[in-house]
Amino acid sequence: MEEALVRATIPQDLEKLLGVESRPHPKAFTDAFLKNSLPHTTRCDVNNLLTHKALILGYSRPKKDKRKSKKPKGLNARQKRAMKVFQLKPEHQRYELFLPLHDLWRQYVIDLCSGLKPTSNPQFVQQKLLKADFHGAIVTVVRSKCPSYVGTTGIIVQEFKHVFKIITREDKLKVIPKRNSVFSVEINGFVSHIYGSKFEQRASERSAKKFKVRGTIDL
Repeated sequence: MEEALVRATIPQDLEKLLGVESRPHPKAFTDAFLKNSLPHTTRCDVNNLLTHKALILGYSRPKKDKRKSKKPKGLNARQKRAMKVFQLKPEHQRYELFLPLHDLWRQYVIDLCSGLKPTSNPQFVQQKLLKADFHGAIVTVVRSKCPSYVGTTGIIVQEFKHVFKIITREDKLKVIPKRNSVFSVEINGFVSHIYGSKFEQRASERSAKKFKVRGTIDL
């Protein structure tokens, strides 16, 4: 069927017979359709109805400004060294100041090892200590390739990837390298040895590492 025939105007005799009115304009057709469709009790002004009708064609959320949502960056290693973040002041290098930290560490290890009873499995305790945090532990250097380190005892005040910083009973801060050194730590009569060469990780990295059981370990 041709488009011109579809859009042709209805003859007047058919309009009277069918009771319809030919409206070529689409809006006029819409007005007539609404007038005939709306109930007589709720009939309103069709022009106002069409004028105030809101039509949402599309919606998109406003984009957030990524520059404002960026978190502030922390200090890098060079800035921390320049600001001396990890350096203890001389007035703070006192053994008695870190005794409360040692008491907290002892309770932390006892809870970590489920009580540290005499019947505790040594391998279970050793595996727990390998992943434990040693800030506050009292350690002793029992073996080392540097003889001057042997016999040094103190509280670990700082642990880095390659060294322990220990405060001794004489209020001296000593830096002991982990490599080529063996440390002993005692908790409630249980003595454990730490081979520093296999312990060269930060505390946060060590907690997620899997350690393999070895028969013999050299310095």
